[in-house]
Amino acid sequence: MVDNTKEGEALNKYYNTSGAGSGFGEDEGVIKEQDRLVPIANVGRIMKQILPPNAKISKEAKETMQECASEFISFVTGEASDKCQKEKRKTVNGDDICWALGSLGFDEYAEPLRRYLNRFRELEGERANQNKTGNKRDGGARELVVDM
Repeated sequence: MVDNTKEGEALNKYYNTSGAGSGFGEDEGVIKEQDRLVPIANVGRIMKQILPPNAKISKEAKETMQECASEFISFVTGEASDKCQKEKRKTVNGDDICWALGSLGFDEYAEPLRRYLNRFRELEGERANQNKTGNKRDGGARELVVDM
């Protein structure tokens, strides 16, 4: 089945790739599962944050979410990478990820992520300025909280 919507075209392209990859964890064009998936411990920790303290999460639920999160990351990153290739750039940056989210129809996520990215850059700039002036009050550790 071929989907001709913008999202469908991106999905078709994603699933029809030749298997040429980054070279990390590959054996004859096959990527090992541990290199393809987000660590399940991280997935479980994120899932637990939204649930009541006494809630339990089955192994199957964690594995399903792990697969979904990994696919989503690959899908968005692939779209951002295609943009970079067309622009003859080798590095995918945060702006490319935000663009890809919007391009794929995830506008509700792109805008909050753009705000987060801008705030992160502001804090990084402030930290760099403090380091230049020798003002290292807190050792550089910062927590970035942005309302989504």
